[in-house]
Amino acid sequence: MGFNCGIVGLPNVGKSTLFNALTATAQAEAANFPFCTIEPNTGRVAVPDPRLDAIAAIAKPAKVVPTFLEFVDIAGLVKGASKGEGLGNQFLGNIREVDAVIQVLRCFEDDNVTHVEGGVDPLRDADVVETELMLADLDSLEKRVTPLTKKVRGNDKQAKAQLDLVEQALEHLRDGQPLRRFGMAEGAGLGVRMLHLLTAKPVLYVCNVDEDSAIAGNAFSEKAAARAEAEGAAAVVISARMEEEVAQLDNAAEKAEFLAALGLEETGLARVIRAGYRLLDLITFFTAGPKEVRAWTVKRGATAPAAAGVIHTDFQRGFIAAETISYDDFVSLGGEQAAKDAGKMRQEGRNYVVQDGDVMLFRFNV
Repeated sequence: MGFNCGIVGLPNVGKSTLFNALTATAQAEAANFPFCTIEPNTGRVAVPDPRLDAIAAIAKPAKVVPTFLEFVDIAGLVKGASKGEGLGNQFLGNIREVDAVIQVLRCFEDDNVTHVEGGVDPLRDADVVETELMLADLDSLEKRVTPLTKKVRGNDKQAKAQLDLVEQALEHLRDGQPLRRFGMAEGAGLGVRMLHLLTAKPVLYVCNVDEDSAIAGNAFSEKAAARAEAEGAAAVVISARMEEEVAQLDNAAEKAEFLAALGLEETGLARVIRAGYRLLDLITFFTAGPKEVRAWTVKRGATAPAAAGVIHTDFQRGFIAAETISYDDFVSLGGEQAAKDAGKMRQEGRNYVVQDGDVMLFRFNV
């Protein structure tokens, strides 16, 4: 099961620099001109989770495997993208394929880096992107009204339900509001997901600041954070250029020393990755044995058979039970056998809803 976040924004706000830092590669060319990213670059990034290390320290496996998120670097958007301006059609097509949107906002002054809108204003930039996405959604939905209306006249009940959903969505968009603010998030129901609407996707604002503002942010990032709070969204402050420098260091000790010198406890990238994970409403469960300790990703609310299916479809098809230990019990008691001896290993069935941090062993028969 893959989950991905699309990195979007206006040209020259730091999207590709952030992507390079995230993936610690030069896959995305970061250059001082619009549309330097033509094809969307994709990178898989490990989700930082100290629980995985704690479990591994007890189980002492041959291999430790984290869970991953996928990040997609998408070409910069400009005004008129919904009508095909710039690389608009390509941009909108690429963003339809991602599960969530990370919108990078330029929150730094630099005369050497041009801004397509003529000056730094993160709220204006966010409005430009939001407006183009809403216009694209309006266009998409308006084209569906006539064919759905014809089906409704033919007593198609499914078409009637979809037309009602389309008209509700159109009402919100015509009022200038993205759909995620009205409980019409992409994951809220099958109908909304089938519409493939851009403004139904969850959004994380990444405020790209100068290095001196990496700890506390600045006036620009404060405005962006206030916007996020008003929308019920999230915002993270990061210096993409500084993070790119950290990513190029050879080992963890050098990175820690570099961060300490700047007064930082962890990279901004770690915060972005975790925020992206939360944005998609994901949780982690673990499997632990002598060969491998591994973190796995599922949507919050997933049942035990669904979690088993993430590992292998046969596990889900022949699911019998899930031997489950909470993370706290596994670590405090010192592992699987000790937890079992203490009566802390539970036999969970098909209806069990997986909890974040569960350490699980699946029993199945195919």
